[in-house]
Amino acid sequence: MIHYIKKLTYFVVRIFRNLTLEIMGYIMRRFLRSAMVVFSWFVVPYSKYTNMKTSRRKLPPIKTHLLEIPAVDLAKMIRTKQVKSEEVVQAYIDRCKQVNPLINAIVQDRFDMALEEAREIDRVIAKGINTVEQMEELTPLLGVPVTVKESIAVKGLTNQAGRVFKTPQVAKSDAPVVEQVKKFGGIILLVSNTPELCLLWETYNKVTGQTKNPYDLRRTPGGSSGGEAALLASGASLLGLTSDIGGSSRLPAMFSGIWGHKPTPYAVSFKGHHPTSDFPKWGDFFTIAPMTRYAKDLPLLLKCMADPTGTKLTLDKEIDVKKIRFFFMDNDGPSGMMRPLSRDLHAAINRVANDFNAKRVNIRKMKWSLDISLSAMLTMENIETIYHKTEEGEKPKTICTETVKYFCGCSDSILPSVIFGHLQNFMKIIPNSRHKQLATIIEALKTEFRQLLGTDGVFLYPTFPNTAHKHYRIYHKLLEPMYMAIFNTLGLPVTNCMIGLDKRNLPMGIQVVANPGQDHLCLAVAKEMERRYGGWVRPPTEEPLPEEDEEQEEDEKLFKDDIK
Repeated sequence: MIHYIKKLTYFVVRIFRNLTLEIMGYIMRRFLRSAMVVFSWFVVPYSKYTNMKTSRRKLPPIKTHLLEIPAVDLAKMIRTKQVKSEEVVQAYIDRCKQVNPLINAIVQDRFDMALEEAREIDRVIAKGINTVEQMEELTPLLGVPVTVKESIAVKGLTNQAGRVFKTPQVAKSDAPVVEQVKKFGGIILLVSNTPELCLLWETYNKVTGQTKNPYDLRRTPGGSSGGEAALLASGASLLGLTSDIGGSSRLPAMFSGIWGHKPTPYAVSFKGHHPTSDFPKWGDFFTIAPMTRYAKDLPLLLKCMADPTGTKLTLDKEIDVKKIRFFFMDNDGPSGMMRPLSRDLHAAINRVANDFNAKRVNIRKMKWSLDISLSAMLTMENIETIYHKTEEGEKPKTICTETVKYFCGCSDSILPSVIFGHLQNFMKIIPNSRHKQLATIIEALKTEFRQLLGTDGVFLYPTFPNTAHKHYRIYHKLLEPMYMAIFNTLGLPVTNCMIGLDKRNLPMGIQVVANPGQDHLCLAVAKEMERRYGGWVRPPTEEPLPEEDEEQEEDEKLFKDDIK
């Protein structure tokens, strides 16, 4: 009898806990969605006002074929003396100077040093010191230009991640990933713009300003790797080193029509980056990531970036895409948090799923994407913030004082940096029991994906519910990046793939997800999607289409539904 009473008690307690979790989740969702409604009242008018001053000029057309050759082919042409590295580097420098006044993506360059390095490479190749085969094996990036997100340390260049300092913060040494790329022959051209401390899915700060989308200067290229994405999309870069903790390599890739991959945790060294943390599980969520204009270049760049002492990947493994099992979800469904896909994106993702014979699945625990991602990431300790690290000689900033300064227009920081401290404090008042419940869901989701995908399956999922929006409109869409952040929380490798343009001629993307260590499946599917759907498209050389602001109409409808 006692045995049955214990079982009944356990059953009742379990139901009560699950019910409590559901109620707390519902309350949080309604609160956050209401907050997004309020944000929109301020953001949309401000966005309209700022866009009135934004240039509607077009980018200059690409005039040299050198800028449209994938890195795999370009490296081969350099080592076989079909073209000189100096010619290639000069072509990219010229393109950077053409487009940067419009897109504002470059923080600091090293053009003169890059040209000298290219000339030295040409001299070495001319002497025939190594055979073509040896160069391909030892220095597969030999003579190819590479650009780097400014938050990643490049010796001698600024490395302050968009923060305002009285004394410029210059990197004293290269980040390990930069060392790797240089060792394999890559030539670093510059460091590119990022939001302050990479804390936003749009790219602007109070040092360099705002980066613009090459497809429409009134729109954002996304963030936090927006500088890299804008350069790649405009033909001013070919290979980019970025970072990703909640979609920072994938959202800019989608908004800019290129390819961004979040690797398996610890496959690439995360050291030498701002922000950072000494939290033991920091690398479970954060990684430095490759971004390329062509899908076929992702395996090459990732291979050169890989940490020799980190998680091993089988990037050279031959993959028959026909033998890969495909699964998909085209919306977050029952979560009540993230808005549904735009009509064009919904149709495009369903077309892709149909083309690859993907099986529709409903992973119910995905409805907790926001809850578990915020719980996991905001409870990490010692993350570098504007409150955690200050300039030498400066007093530490306090959350209340900095908040007042921001709303009085006196802060050197952008809003996400200021409110990040408030978010961390908010997570501390949530009962530890709830965090434990959410941690249980994370482990259950990991198990579900592991069983579903195995070693031969991939999962197709939206990157974001709409294409590139106008500047600042991420502020009332702060829940939508959970389409991406969930895979950082789960520690899964994932690639954003370009799948065409919508009716506004803006790029559309989809995520391809695999189990840990199966990055080669994501990259194989990316190459196949590039073959089928065409991949990167030159930014338009005509004026943008007349503004219909259909996006705002969709927002207003959703907000009315939310209020009801």
